[in-house]
Amino acid sequence: MSISNDEYAKMVDKASPNSPKLMNAVKAFLFGGTICLIGQILTSLFESLGLDEKDVNLLVASILIIATAALTGAGVFDKIARHAGAGTFVPITGFANAVVSPALEFQHEGYVLGTAAQMFSIAGPVIVYGTATSVVYGLIYYLATK
Repeated sequence: MSISNDEYAKMVDKASPNSPKLMNAVKAFLFGGTICLIGQILTSLFESLGLDEKDVNLLVASILIIATAALTGAGVFDKIARHAGAGTFVPITGFANAVVSPALEFQHEGYVLGTAAQMFSIAGPVIVYGTATSVVYGLIYYLATK
């Protein structure tokens, strides 16, 4: 039995519900904004304690990464992400989730072949591309300013 492309498209449209785009955008904005607000509150708190900018940035990033990893491990971050959508992809929290999720998913295969091997399966290309791009940019900058 063969169906035409038009018939297939009608079947797909019937089977897949329309996405509430406006509501998804509002949720992403609110959840992403909340993550950024938490980061700003932490920044203000650490600055009020007299820490310098370098230490503040390091502490805020570390806390957001550790909190995301812990929430991912507890299964909470994925529940938040179902509602927040792209709002959880605020770079640092999305990256932490992208490292922890595959590690948890493959932990049954052992520490080396499961957790360690799969930990960077999603985030690995980002790390490699970012590092390679930084090296190329650094070389170009060095040569241009020499």
